[in-house]
Amino acid sequence: MSRQRRRGQPITVYPRKKTIDKRGNDYLTPDLDKPYHLTAAVIPQRSSKAEIPGQQQIDVVRLIIDPDVSEDIGLWGRVIYNGHEWDIAAPPAYHHGSRGTRHWSIDIRRRPM
Repeated sequence: MSRQRRRGQPITVYPRKKTIDKRGNDYLTPDLDKPYHLTAAVIPQRSSKAEIPGQQQIDVVRLIIDPDVSEDIGLWGRVIYNGHEWDIAAPPAYHHGSRGTRHWSIDIRRRPM
């Protein structure tokens, strides 16, 4: 495990689960009953501040987490980081390497307030 992930910041990740609506259609939602409490290295990716009323603020960061997390973390999941809710913006990418360097990287986008 890299030093960044060991001394990173605490996050809570809610994986996705498949549910069925009233019409019998399958759809994915965050599973709020099974949170993962993890430590992640956080790398800012891009941001845009809302300066005029009506504009939207955009914050995207990349999380680097341990490789032993579940496969059910992905799009339609939810992350709690730094006191805010974030959506998973892109499918997680697995980076294989030596035991100390393999990890998952996940881009998350802050939900509008």
